[in-house]
Amino acid sequence: MKQAKYTIQSFNKQFPNNEACLKYLFESLHKDAVCPTCKQSGKYHLQAFTSHFVCSCGGHQISPKQGTIFEKSSTDLYKWFFAMYLFSTAKNGVSAKELERQLGVTYKCAWRMAYQIRQLMEQMPDIFGGIVEADETYIGGKRKGKRGRGAEGKTPVVGLHKRGGGVYAKATVNTKASTVMAIVRENVQVGATLMTDEYQSYGKASKMGYKHETVNHGRKEYVKGEAHTNTIEGFWSQLKRSIDGTHHSISPKHLQKYLDEHVWRWNLRTADEHLFHLLLQVVSA
Repeated sequence: MKQAKYTIQSFNKQFPNNEACLKYLFESLHKDAVCPTCKQSGKYHLQAFTSHFVCSCGGHQISPKQGTIFEKSSTDLYKWFFAMYLFSTAKNGVSAKELERQLGVTYKCAWRMAYQIRQLMEQMPDIFGGIVEADETYIGGKRKGKRGRGAEGKTPVVGLHKRGGGVYAKATVNTKASTVMAIVRENVQVGATLMTDEYQSYGKASKMGYKHETVNHGRKEYVKGEAHTNTIEGFWSQLKRSIDGTHHSISPKHLQKYLDEHVWRWNLRTADEHLFHLLLQVVSA
């Protein structure tokens, strides 16, 4: 299904200034707030030159940013909302340098904003059933020497894709059977059909209660009946293009946040609502 159209003109019409963003956040989080002093609701208004809403009785105030990713930030909420809009419209992600240019903030501020926005995209626990593709890849800068499995200086990532559903990706320390199958067990329902390549780490899948089908990539076999890992490999391709083209390199320490972002974007690519509004909903949850 095609995602709802929401252009930069739409954004500027809905959020023309900082005040509009503050009012939206207040309405989302505190619409029916009752003043503990006068015991009435619907009497709050934005106090001039602040980000606080004050009851007309003067006895209570509310900061709509409290408890959100904006709480400790002195940056205008308009810039935060615009950064979230950029994240929602950029297929390959947004770098901190790009935020720095677009928002007119320091690089340190832009990096922190990007980090906080990615917090909203954290992968939620889910158990995949049915047919699930499993595969692993390696993320890191280009280096001389061995490529692929066992390459030095790269961070392994294990990925799962439920046919007709979403993707899950997790950065790991290695791709040993104990590591890979622990991730499978945590996220794939026992009895599901697991589609993998010939990598030996998946060798005990059948003994663990999964229906295990494989394709042998080493022999140029990529599809065997319903068995293939093409979808999760397509996700890897998109992820690596995004990292190489937008971020160039990512430290292992922060890699999971970037994985979360790309999984979030992939899983919601056919959502009815625009991704910007879905981000706003997470903020307001």
